This record gives sequence, structure tokens and C-alpha cells, in this order.
Amino acid sequence: MSTPGPERVPSTVKVDKTSGQGKPPAGAKKASSAAKPGGSRPGGAKGKGRKPVTPVKVAGSRNWGPIAVAGVVVLIAVGIIGYGVYAAAKSSNEAGTPWQERAASIDGIVNFRENNSDASIAARNHKSGVLTYKTSPPVGGDHNPRWENCMGDVYTQPIPNEHAVHSLEHGAVWLTYKQGMPEDQVAKLKSKVEGQPYTFMSPIANLDKNVSLQAWGYQLKVDTVDDTRIDEFIKSLRQNATVEPQAVCSNGVTVTGTTPQDS
Repeated sequence: MSTPGPERVPSTVKVDKTSGQGKPPAGAKKASSAAKPGGSRPGGAKGKGRKPVTPVKVAGSRNWGPIAVAGVVVLIAVGIIGYGVYAAAKSSNEAGTPWQERAASIDGIVNFRENNSDASIAARNHKSGVLTYKTSPPVGGDHNPRWENCMGDVYTQPIPNEHAVHSLEHGAVWLTYKQGMPEDQVAKLKSKVEGQPYTFMSPIANLDKNVSLQAWGYQLKVDTVDDTRIDEFIKSLRQNATVEPQAVCSNGVTVTGTTPQDS
């Protein structure tokens, strides 16, 4: 009987020449790194998600949009306040300046009260019928006993001088314009008179200027309806130039044409 030798183990494990460690048999399943918790995550962290990245703030970084808007609002507010102060100061100065001085400061105005070489312009008698005047349009003189309504009245046809002069005596400003002026320009003049007490307007045939303004003893003629002196004249002389204080501009007559209406 033969004695059995030591049992031989199949050599299925190959030895790595570099590490000296055995390699797994062919066909053996390798452990998937993806299956290992945290196997594919940096740092070998197991069972935990990636930490959120905290945004890095840049020193000195600001949102300039709201700051710019606030700056604009401040500038607008300063402008409004500044204009209010200027307007109030101007109004105060004007209120303290005699109307005669304000009238005299209007470039081109003619003061027949001071430069009157004809006493007929200052005459204030009530007369009936058609009268003759030294200026055209007239700025004063004898006139009809009845005045033309001048509570912001707009006449689209010429009116009798004799009634208009009586309105000037009461303190009204008479705005006249060359008959046949384009409607858009007439509309601009209308906006300065309509609804304004102690003013009235009417066209005049063959007027030597496009616009002529009259108050008792004063006259201003301009070439364009956009001339700012029109507003200055009305503001300075309306009611102020009256030679019959407390006289009214209502309850008069509304007469068109060149023939005055006798009382």
C-alpha cells in the first residue's frame, strides 16, 4: 500500500510580478467602485452628499441701480424746491413793484399818459355817435356812454371804438389783432383772454401790426402771437390802468360793427 502524498491545490491564483500579490481568478467579479458608498466622490467621503459651495463676496461690490435712482430723485426734489423759492421770490418782488414801473419795463410799450401831446387822448366825456380818435386802435378819449362787455369776452367781428374806449376807462385790456389772421393764431390769443375778467378781444381791419394791446393811455404792438410781452402787458395793466376805480366790466353792450349803439 502506497502512502498518499500531500494534496495539491490547483494553481488558479496568479502572482503579480510587481506587487507580489495574487490576482483574482479569471472571471471573478470585481467590486464596482460605483457600488461602494462614496466610491466616486472626492475625498472618499462615505454616505454624505457634496457640501454646497458658499458664494464668495467681492469686497466693495454694490448694487448701483437703486443708488442711481435715489440720486435722480434727490436732484429732482432739489430742482422743484429751488424753483419754488425762485418763483416765490419773483412773485414777492413783482407784488412790491408799482404797476407803472412794471409797465415801463415792457420793451416797446407806449405811455400816452406821459408822452401825450394831444389832450383829446385824456378826455373822458360821454358822447353819442361816431367819434374820431388820434390813435388806431384808440387808447383813450371821449367815448360812448355804454361800455363793451369785457369779462373775457371774445368778439369775432370788429366792435365800435366808442364802446371799447369806455371799457378801457373801466380798467380793461383790449387785445386786437389783424382781421384775417389764421385761426390757429387767433386761438392762441383767445386762450389769453377767454374767461379773464377785465379783458376782451376783437379783430381790426388793416391793423398795421399783427397784434395790438390797449389799456387806458397805454399801447403795445407786436408782430407775433407768441410774443411774451402780450402776457406781460395783460398782467401789469389789467385793472391797474383804470381811471375809474371800482367800475365794472359786465352789464355793458355786446355790439359788433363800426357804428356805436346810442343809449
